Amino acid sequence: MTDVRDVNLNRLAVFVAVVEAGSLTAAAERLGIAKTMVSAHMQRLEREVGASLIARTTRQLSVTDAGRAFYDASCRILHMTEEALSAASGAAAPVRGALRVSAPVDYGAQIVAPALVDLRDAYPELDIELMCADHFVDLITEGIDLAVRLGNLADSNYRAVKLGTYVRWLVASPAFIERHGMPKSLKALASLPHIAMSVLPHPSTLELTRDVERLAAGRVTHGEAARNVRCENALRVNTATALRAAVLAGGGFAALTDFSIRADVASGNLIRLLPEWSGVPSNVQAVFPPTSYPSSKVRAVIEALKARIAKSAV
Repeated sequence: MTDVRDVNLNRLAVFVAVVEAGSLTAAAERLGIAKTMVSAHMQRLEREVGASLIARTTRQLSVTDAGRAFYDASCRILHMTEEALSAASGAAAPVRGALRVSAPVDYGAQIVAPALVDLRDAYPELDIELMCADHFVDLITEGIDLAVRLGNLADSNYRAVKLGTYVRWLVASPAFIERHGMPKSLKALASLPHIAMSVLPHPSTLELTRDVERLAAGRVTHGEAARNVRCENALRVNTATALRAAVLAGGGFAALTDFSIRADVASGNLIRLLPEWSGVPSNVQAVFPPTSYPSSKVRAVIEALKARIAKSAV
């Protein structure tokens, strides 16, 4: 068995950077050292550990099973070391260096980007990159420090912190309502042209729930608390931005996230349909690699996001 005294702690940091950056070249850029030095550190680390941690080809780099387990352990060791150094110095760990964040397109533009601007103002030594995409992003493969995700999480191996909640509102443009009329029931709604998000598991089905506050206030009649409505799609799109644009253009109705259309509803550009019904409430979560202690950068992002969400809700 390898003696812990034979393993250089600096090489653990290099290995973690290689895994998260996805290549020796990207890790060298992140660490600010030569690629040859990164390669030398990896070769020496594998000799010290006595196992192959990464598999290299001319086109790509992949992490071995042993490397994946060693990566998780290395993250814990490095973060605990950071905490120990901070405790010994009586100061918080510095918030600096490269930070990569991913988020859905609409949430990234409306909430995450402004939060990261606030974060950069507070910590000017951060080098921040925001990647917005509506498809699934693998944190380890793409070197993401933190991902903001909407809805239920399928990747339970990652750690998650709840940031807030959101719902989807049924909306259409005034021109669409003038042409098709205001639906008075879910049955009438189902007969209208629907614009769907193709990336959802069931694009043609709306999972709806009744507004309990409206029920309590007597503004709607009691009945079923939840319904699934099968819709006829007039159009399918693959981003939330395109979905909103198509609804504003009068192409159909859709279930859009409340945070993305709150201003449109307030201005009258969009009108809520059957406002006693909305999508099932879902969570907004910050997801990061499975370490015992999130880094100071990750903690700072989470706090900045919570502050921005609180501000946007006012």
